[in-house]
Amino acid sequence: MLVAALMDIITSNCDNADYSSFQPLLPADADTRDIAAVIEVIEQGGMHFDDHDDNSSNDGDRGLKGIGIKVLGGTTILGFSRGNNSLELDNSDDDMLDVSCNSRRFVVQQTAIESPLIEKLSLPAVPGLWDDLQREHVAVPFATWALANWAIASDLNRTRIQELDSDGHAVATALRAAERTVKWHGTLVARALLEDQNLALAPSVPDWCSSLLSTASQATENNDMPLGQLSLSTFLLSLTRCNESKFVIRQKGLHPLRSIAKKIENQNGRSSMKESIASALSLLYAGEVPLSLEESQRWSSILLRWLFDKSVSDKTHLTAVKILSCILEDYGPASVPISQGWLALVLSEILGDNKAQNSKGTAQPESERVKVLNQLGSAVVNLASAQAGYEPGSDNKDKVPLADFLSLEPFSTALKNLNKKNPPKFDAADSASATLKGIKALAELCSEDSACQKRIADLGALSLLRHILLGDDYEKLAAIEAYDASRIREVQDKNVSASNVSSTDASTDPSSVRVPPAAHIRRHAGRLLTILSLLPNSKKEIISDDVWCKWLEDCASGRIPCNDIKLKSYCRLTLLNIFCSECPNTRRGSDEYPDSESEYKRNCPHFGDALFLLNPELPLEVHLDNSGSRISRVPRDNCKDDEGIEDSSETGSSVDGTDAASKNAPLMDVVFVHGLRGGPFNSWRIADDKSSTTKAGLVESIDEDAGKEGTCWPREWLAADFPQARFFTVKYKTNLTQWTGASLPLQEVSSMLLRKMVAAGIGSRPVIFVTHSMGGLVVKQLLYQAKLNNYDNFLNNTVGLVFYSCPHFGSKLADMPWRMGLVFRPAPSV
Repeated sequence: MLVAALMDIITSNCDNADYSSFQPLLPADADTRDIAAVIEVIEQGGMHFDDHDDNSSNDGDRGLKGIGIKVLGGTTILGFSRGNNSLELDNSDDDMLDVSCNSRRFVVQQTAIESPLIEKLSLPAVPGLWDDLQREHVAVPFATWALANWAIASDLNRTRIQELDSDGHAVATALRAAERTVKWHGTLVARALLEDQNLALAPSVPDWCSSLLSTASQATENNDMPLGQLSLSTFLLSLTRCNESKFVIRQKGLHPLRSIAKKIENQNGRSSMKESIASALSLLYAGEVPLSLEESQRWSSILLRWLFDKSVSDKTHLTAVKILSCILEDYGPASVPISQGWLALVLSEILGDNKAQNSKGTAQPESERVKVLNQLGSAVVNLASAQAGYEPGSDNKDKVPLADFLSLEPFSTALKNLNKKNPPKFDAADSASATLKGIKALAELCSEDSACQKRIADLGALSLLRHILLGDDYEKLAAIEAYDASRIREVQDKNVSASNVSSTDASTDPSSVRVPPAAHIRRHAGRLLTILSLLPNSKKEIISDDVWCKWLEDCASGRIPCNDIKLKSYCRLTLLNIFCSECPNTRRGSDEYPDSESEYKRNCPHFGDALFLLNPELPLEVHLDNSGSRISRVPRDNCKDDEGIEDSSETGSSVDGTDAASKNAPLMDVVFVHGLRGGPFNSWRIADDKSSTTKAGLVESIDEDAGKEGTCWPREWLAADFPQARFFTVKYKTNLTQWTGASLPLQEVSSMLLRKMVAAGIGSRPVIFVTHSMGGLVVKQLLYQAKLNNYDNFLNNTVGLVFYSCPHFGSKLADMPWRMGLVFRPAPSV
């Protein structure tokens, strides 16, 4: 009977390698003396057999004394220490267990045992009681197994274990043991105690944490993934429960955790281990003192790999984005290579997706964007090499924190192409220019592709855009570059004065440092943000970030220095996209746009990147559609005590802003449409060069009255004359030739603008179009398409058209490319 019970224990543990479904085989109400005995064995490393004459026990045992644990209806199992090559348990005349210490396998001899059970014992090692019985050390594995079973069985058992091992020394000893089964069951005990929130933490929990991480690292290195996974998840639990554990791990370093992450990088089915590592790293990074720059740089390549790995869980993905965002925020200019690299990897991923799609069709290859990607990759390598002092071909590669990061594509290729003798000098302006081109390429790729937009958002682009918009890293990079140049110049000047030789080296002149295009970077980052803000998940992410929302509001309203009208417009449109929500009681009838797509039927305006607001300083309510839309949440901190913006609580309006919207609802919309070689703002400006204006005196006097050149007159004058009007201007490509870029045919431009306008709510109130040159043709075509598609509301609300030099019968300017023939390559719009 005893051997049959033992066989049940063995086979159940062999078949159950998943600790989460571990079924305890010992009673939930363990004898306190038994628990004390096994704790003593674990701490002392074995048992010592002494002669004794105690015959008071009535449990039926006779023979050798040892650890007695009653299981399966009173059968007692004994654990023995080293020194016996063959043991006999004589609870019955028919049962015998023979353990051979010199063999790698042990054999159970009993007449009732069939060969299939023997075969089960020969299976590869899995967590169980008998894994290490061949090592002569029988008592400790047995005691740890018993302690794990008791700990999992009941709260009462865990309370008794915690009382008897209050300092946690026995568990710590089991975690440091050499035997695998002791480590396994010791980890199960630690996990059970840590999961019980009613138990006080033992003082040695930080030691548990360190031992668990070491075990996880060693087990993963030996491809013992069950033990590695159990140890790692328990390590995470110890970090969660005990703050001192975080300090200990920080002091000893995260090398074991990184080794685990690298080991499981390309292994399938290790999503839970990656999730545990990401969560642990997040806990360590969330402390009062962030991880060092070097440690953060070493982790950047691992986190970015997980970010682009579709097999990882959503939790791991979000945690990787969070940690990378913290790294960018904490270390400013020193983290620019990581932000640039993140952007480069996103662009590379999107280009790869497009290439896969284009291979099925006839689309042209993205040669220009691939060139941009290569420039961005080179900028990453140049900046990282300059910051880390990395020299191509040197032997200190392993000492560079960003070495693993630079091993990623496209950086590894750029690193190989570096001139080993004359590495390029880093330039902040060139680095910023590469970033600018990368952001522009992403915006162009996803402008009209919703699947591409979602993919970019999934890759963490929003966190990257937040860092680009709110940070000033490139200005700081230029300042650092200028400071370094000034220090070099000072040294050179001293040497020159000593030798009385003049120096003409302009490269060390701080005034020669070029200003990086940071303003342009923010403008195009704002455009990409507006595009992505239409996605539901993106709305939630932006609206939950109060700091970001406040910055967007301050930039749009002019409360912070921001002279870029396009960026202001993007900020306001983003806020409109995220704060506006549909009211279910005011849905439009399905017959208003009978043949339109679903986005035409929305009663909440959706603003894309083809529209700009000429007066973005006006509050959110003014720009809303008055057909049932409402503001789901207004950042109250941004609206109090600001001139021209009142708090809803003080004005008596509703929380969602519907009363304010009804009071300030615009009476009409005015849309400006530019023509050939025009722009959304440039076409509506008084010339910067006054000599180009008419000499009749009228424009010159108006220009003088305006007080500045380049006045955008719809913004400066009309907005003041018509305070209850919304002013929009549109953007579309209008190149004369294909040499200067691609442009769309007239019909496609009109269709695109019609879709954007209807989605933005233009046409729900009286609208006037002001057009210049080819813009007049675009609007006429737009209205024609609206009539074909039965957009009656849009047509009936179009109450005015203004044409500035519209070529109703053709234009000589448009004729020029055709006369030049193929040399000039006229664009489709021409």
